Amino acid sequence: MARNAEKAMTALARFRQAQLEEGKVKERRPFLASECNELPKAEKWRRQIIGEISKKVAQIQNAGLGEFRIRDLNDEINKLLREKGHWEYRIKELGGPDYARIGPKMLDHEGKEVPGNRGYKYFGAAKDLPGVRELFEKEPLPPPRKTRAELMKAIDAEYYGYRDEDDGILEPLEQEHERRVIAEAVEKWKMEREARLARGEEEEEEEVNIYAVNDDESDEEGGKEKEGEEGQQKFIAHVPVPSQQEIEEALVRRKKMELLQKYASETLMAQSEEAKTLLGL
Repeated sequence: MARNAEKAMTALARFRQAQLEEGKVKERRPFLASECNELPKAEKWRRQIIGEISKKVAQIQNAGLGEFRIRDLNDEINKLLREKGHWEYRIKELGGPDYARIGPKMLDHEGKEVPGNRGYKYFGAAKDLPGVRELFEKEPLPPPRKTRAELMKAIDAEYYGYRDEDDGILEPLEQEHERRVIAEAVEKWKMEREARLARGEEEEEEEVNIYAVNDDESDEEGGKEKEGEEGQQKFIAHVPVPSQQEIEEALVRRKKMELLQKYASETLMAQSEEAKTLLGL
């Protein structure tokens, strides 16, 4: 048996077999899968396409083929993959298995799709071509957004400017700036006043201080006069202002009434009121 197999593999045997098949017309795969109406032939063409894809995927692994040859091979592989999908759909229509769902995905997993460009895949050395390598580089992840609680951790009195004067630098600068601004405003007022006098304009009367109080002014409305420190102006209170002793007495009376209402009965309160009336309190 082994002897017959060896005879069949000789060059003469292969040549004779080629002569016998010379007169036969080799069957070509239909251009459209819809032209095939036989399930066995459809599966045969699918297997043939898978074989071609396997060969080309093996060839494209060689990076020494050159950029143009690699691009051509990659285009041919993608074209064969689309054709394989057409034949699998036709096999399903003819009552065969659904290879798109249960078939092996080894060849599909060999390729890598560009994000945002679904359908076209790059195989082997095509993934390292100029212009393609950059497409597969992952963009850096954006920094995570901080939550409101994390943002509030960094907010303190210094954030609102309450500690700006603690360093002892800002306050002297502000005072110096304030003095300079006041001096400029006074100088500007003097210049304007001199200019008006030079033009012969009458000087406007100075505004009267409505808060100033004369010494001979009497307190006719029953208000009490507040005397400040030396050098300060005196002001009149036009409403009666209670003293500290009167405020304390009022608080004591209010506290007594609250305790009586809370703990004393109505009869006891009536007796207390009657006693106060008799005593003239």
